[in-house]
Amino acid sequence: MWRYFAERLLILLPVLLGVSFVIFLLLYITPGDPARVLLGEVATQEAVEKLREQMGLNHSFFVQYLNYLRKAVLQLDIGRSYVTKRPVLQEIINVFPTTLRLALLATALAILIGIPLGITSAIKQYSLFDNLAMLFALIGISMPVFWLGILLILFFSVHLGWFPASGFGSFRAMVLPAITLSTPSLAIISRMTRSSMLEVIRQDYIRTARAKGQKESVVIWQHALGNALIPIVTIVGLQFGSLLEGAVLTETVFSIPGVGRLLVEAIKTRDYPMIQGAVLFLAFTFSLINLLVDILYAYIDPRIKAEYQKRSQV
Repeated sequence: MWRYFAERLLILLPVLLGVSFVIFLLLYITPGDPARVLLGEVATQEAVEKLREQMGLNHSFFVQYLNYLRKAVLQLDIGRSYVTKRPVLQEIINVFPTTLRLALLATALAILIGIPLGITSAIKQYSLFDNLAMLFALIGISMPVFWLGILLILFFSVHLGWFPASGFGSFRAMVLPAITLSTPSLAIISRMTRSSMLEVIRQDYIRTARAKGQKESVVIWQHALGNALIPIVTIVGLQFGSLLEGAVLTETVFSIPGVGRLLVEAIKTRDYPMIQGAVLFLAFTFSLINLLVDILYAYIDPRIKAEYQKRSQV
C-alpha cells in the first residue's frame, strides 16, 4: 500500500513540471509588459528597461524558465510578487485557508443534498420527483457560477436583505457563496448517484436481499449504496478539486480574499510570479486530492485493497 502511495507521489513530479512549463510559456507569449504596467504609461523607456533587467525579463524564455525551476526545486522559492514584493508562496498560504473553507463548505452542501436526491430519484425512476430532480440538475450544471452568484446577491442581499453581498467572515456571509459554488457540483453528484444506484439495484443480490425480507431502508442504504460508492466517491473527489479551482469566479463575485481572487488580481496587474505560483499550487492540490481518492477506494472496496497489496508484492 505504501509502495503504491510513493509511486503516485512520484507521478506528481512530471505533472507539476508540465503545468509549470505550460503556464510559463503562455505568460511568456502573452502580449504586454509587466514592467510597463507597474511603472505606468508616463514612465520613460529607460526606466522600463531598467526594471525589466531587475525582474529578469530581458533573458530568453529557457533561461527564465530554468532559473525559475532552479529556485523552485533547490530553494522552494517560486518567486516574489511584482506588486507586493513578498514571497508568492507565503501570499498563497495566507489566503488558502479561506478558499479551502469555502470549498469544504460547498462540497459538504453538495454531498448532503446531492446524494439523497440521486438515491431518491433512482428509487422513484421516471416519477414526477425524478423528472423534477433531473431538471434541477440540468439547470444547475448549465447555469454559469458567476451569473448564479449575481442573481443570488440581487435577490437575497439587495431585495430581501437577508445575507451580506460580500465577505466571508460570518456564517451569514458564507451562505450565498457556498450555495453558488456548490450548485454545479450538487447537480453532477446527484446525477452520478442516480446512475450508479440504478445500475446496482437491478443486480441479483439486491433482489435476493428483498426476497429474504430485508427492510427496504437496509437494502438501499447498506447493500445498494455500499456497492455504488466507488463512482460516487470518484466524482466527489474530482468535484472537490474542481471547487478549489472554480472558486476563482465565486470569490471574485463575492469579494472573498482567497486564492481565486488573488489570481484574478495578479492577472490584472500582470504579476507573473503570482499567476505561476497560484496555478502551480492549485494543480498540486488537485493532484493530491486525486491521490487521496485513489487510496480511499481501498477502504471502500476490499477487492481494490487486495489489488494494491498484490501490486506492492510484485
